Amino acid sequence: MSFTTPALDQTQSIVEKRRLRNFPLGLKRWLREPLLQFLLIGLVLFGAYALLNKTSNPVESSKQINLTLDDLKQLDLSFAARWQRPPTEQEFAGLVESKIREEVLYREALALGLDKDDQIVKRRMAQKMEFLAEDVTNAHEPTTQELKSWFSKNTKQFSQPGRVTFRHLYFSPDRRGQHAREDAEQALKKLNGQPADWPGAKDLADPFMFQDYYGDRAPEQLIKEFGPNFAQAVFQLQPGSWQGPIESGYGWHLIWIDSITTGRIPEFEEVEPDVKSAWMAAQRAAYWDKSYAEMRKKYVVVLPQPPENPAPVKKSE
Repeated sequence: MSFTTPALDQTQSIVEKRRLRNFPLGLKRWLREPLLQFLLIGLVLFGAYALLNKTSNPVESSKQINLTLDDLKQLDLSFAARWQRPPTEQEFAGLVESKIREEVLYREALALGLDKDDQIVKRRMAQKMEFLAEDVTNAHEPTTQELKSWFSKNTKQFSQPGRVTFRHLYFSPDRRGQHAREDAEQALKKLNGQPADWPGAKDLADPFMFQDYYGDRAPEQLIKEFGPNFAQAVFQLQPGSWQGPIESGYGWHLIWIDSITTGRIPEFEEVEPDVKSAWMAAQRAAYWDKSYAEMRKKYVVVLPQPPENPAPVKKSE
């Protein structure tokens, strides 16, 4: 049960009228608050974004293919480099569509997981990791002093082999049997004091299946063509006379040396470009070995255990 008096009711009515009269002023004061303004702006933007997205049907980023201006320029340059002319409008459209087709098929293949456990893909990705290591080392340009210091420790890598120019007379074991060497020795006596181009020299020997004259040959070339013993013996001869006999894989030979030079180590200035290339290759290899060692530490390799009692191998009868 509540008791009210006329005076109390009149007082409550006056307070209520004042509160209603002051309400617009309070609302205006709240609207001036920066935080409230920020919240209202955010609500408006959010509502506008939601309204627009109901009708625009946006493309997912994974389904969007972006071709840049550089991509299009590259297509144009590649075509011009191959065909020595710019592409026509129709040809260029075909190039663009081919580029798009490649990207579409690539993404669809990824979606299907076709890149998993593919040996070619693995090898290609591994190559790209190696290329990244090369890019890092290529960024450092060596100084001349660095190259000289490295060259002094790797001079054997730049040693220049000897070269020899010679002609020969061949004595075939197939034709002469065990007398091939003896016949070569007898022919050498007849050649004593004769010049290299003496017309009667060929009548003393047998036809050779390859060349009678070899110009500016390195030891490796002679080893490949005649064998190591022949190459070693030839580089011990002196120019200007018939000498031998020397045995090769074909038979016996009398040799006339036209010119011969021994191997040597060149000066740094002679091979500086080659030294730089070799230095950079060595740096790439060292950096890659170090990088791979760091990556290798992250993995544990589990190998299958051999069976405790392997089945005996049956011998074929």
